[in-house]
Order: sequence, then structure tokens, then C-alpha cells
Amino acid sequence: MLQTFRLKNLYFLCFLFLMSPIFSQNDMGVAVTRDLVRPANLKKGDTIIILSPGGKLKDRSAVDQGIELANHWGLVVFFGNHMLSQNNAFAGTDQERLEDLQKALDNPSIKAIWCARGGYGTVRIIDDLDFTKFFENPKWIIGYSDITVLHNKVHELGYQTIHGEMPYTLELNNPVQKVSIVSLHKAMFGKKLTYKLDSSEFNREGESIGQLVGGNLSIIYSMLGSDISLKMDNKILFIEDVDEALYHIDRMMISLKRAGYFDHCKGLIVGDFRLKKNEGNAYFKSLEEIILESIEGTDFPVVFNFQGGHIDDNRALILGNYVDLKVAKKRSRINFR
Repeated sequence: MLQTFRLKNLYFLCFLFLMSPIFSQNDMGVAVTRDLVRPANLKKGDTIIILSPGGKLKDRSAVDQGIELANHWGLVVFFGNHMLSQNNAFAGTDQERLEDLQKALDNPSIKAIWCARGGYGTVRIIDDLDFTKFFENPKWIIGYSDITVLHNKVHELGYQTIHGEMPYTLELNNPVQKVSIVSLHKAMFGKKLTYKLDSSEFNREGESIGQLVGGNLSIIYSMLGSDISLKMDNKILFIEDVDEALYHIDRMMISLKRAGYFDHCKGLIVGDFRLKKNEGNAYFKSLEEIILESIEGTDFPVVFNFQGGHIDDNRALILGNYVDLKVAKKRSRINFR
């Protein structure tokens, strides 16, 4: 009986070790981030689903560009049953959006969930999702903006996701989007992602390796104190936002600082910030100065002007993937491992 009890305890401890996002590497207390599960790369003939866990769509034409692109890539496209439903600002009621997303998570034949758009609403259903069958058949979850809620949740569960273009924002004839569309294809189909960035006078030089996390700053900020507030040990944080005033960006960055986000962070990648129009700058500080001030006392590399966020050239990022961040005087690089 004693031997059986000890064996069960050993199995339980092994389970905790494997499921813990952070574990001790050695007696020196060095924290190591465990590798996240990477869903299978897409291939021609695979089935994906387009649905909206947040904002509403006016009609089917809102996703036609996404359908055309997916078909061009050889993918079979299905839709959430309630994708075109409307309930106030949402794509259907909470229950309808939850039903669409849950069915997609549970269906083993679906290889990717491509969120139609952001907006607002994902946080209203996130706690009612059951990921049991997703664990058995992981699939890519793709999107940005409000979809940061899903990125954070799935990251904490131990799986990689893709921050990238959505059908609602696609314009296939827009030459500016061509590079971002190529990057999305690479991320989805398992091809190497590498980015080179021009220098910024605000960059902080250095090199680091870490798991990439993040997304929309407002969403990350809104998750503070919840079960999907990101754990930042050995992570490289990506942030972007749109239609925010500088004072509020300062509030969000200081809040992340107070929550310890930057204590063990390995790097910061700053994407596009489209500031609120006609907003006075009472600080007389730039966005870059506000961000750098919030991370004073740290020494990790920082790179500005990454082409990611609410812009036409929204480069894809594989969240949860390890990246090499090298910020140099003349040029910076982000290499996905």
C-alpha cells in the first residue's frame, strides 16, 4: 500500500511539473519557460473555420477577401453558424458566439480557427470555454486586437497561436498588405519567419532569447489580476494599440510595471500605435518616451516601429514561439526559432 501511495504521488508530481508554465532548472533557482505545443502546420486540403467571437459583421461580404485568400492557399473554409448574427455590437448573443467557438475547438477536422474580426466581446465568453478536446487536437487560433484575450488564455494553457491579419481587415488588392499576407502564410504553413527592422533613436540595444507573448496593450492591461494575466518570466513582450490617448498609454504601461510585467522580461517589441485623433498631449512626451520611462531600471533590449497592429502591413507573429531578438545600432532582427 505504501509503495502504491508513493507511486501515485510521483505521477502527480510529474503531472504538475509538465503542466507548470515555469519550473526550476536547478538549485540556483533559474526559471525556465517550458516549450509550448505548436499546432500542426497547415497544408493544402485542410479545413479551417471563420467565426467572430466579438464584434458583429454587416454581411458575408465582410469576410469575402479572407475566403478568397484561404481558397487560393488550398484551404477548405467553413463558417460559424452564428457568424452573421447580430446582438447590439456583437456577432450574436454571448451564447451564440460561445457555441460557435466551442464547436470549432471541439471539432478534430478543423485545423485552424481564423477569427473574422476583433472589436469587443471575447472576454465575455472566455471563462465558459472548455478546452478539453482542443488539448486532444490542437489547432491554430489566428487574429489580433480583441483576440488577444484568446491568445493569452491559450498561451497560459501551453499552446502557440498566431497574431495576424483577419478576414475583416484584408484587402487583397492593397499592395501594402502583400508582405503581411505572405508573413501570415508562412506562420500558418510552417515556414521560417524572420524580420529586419530599421533603426530608431529610441531603441535599446542588446540581444535576448525568449518566448514571444502579448498583443493589444488595452487587452493585456484589462487582463491584469485575472487568471490569464501573462506570466512574464523569460518572455519577450509585443504590444500595439489603436485610438488611445497618450495619457492612457502611460496609465497602462505604469500598471504593467506595478504588476511586475517588466521585472523578469527578456525584451520588448513595440508595434504600431495609432493615437487618438485630436487628442491634446498634456505630457509633452512622445509615445517612445512614455514607454521607455515605464521600463526604467531594466536592461532588456527594446525595439520600436515593428510593423504589427491595426495597420495595413500587419506582420504575423507566432505567439508562444521562442524568438531571438537582436537590437543593434543600425538594424534589428527578430528571428523565430
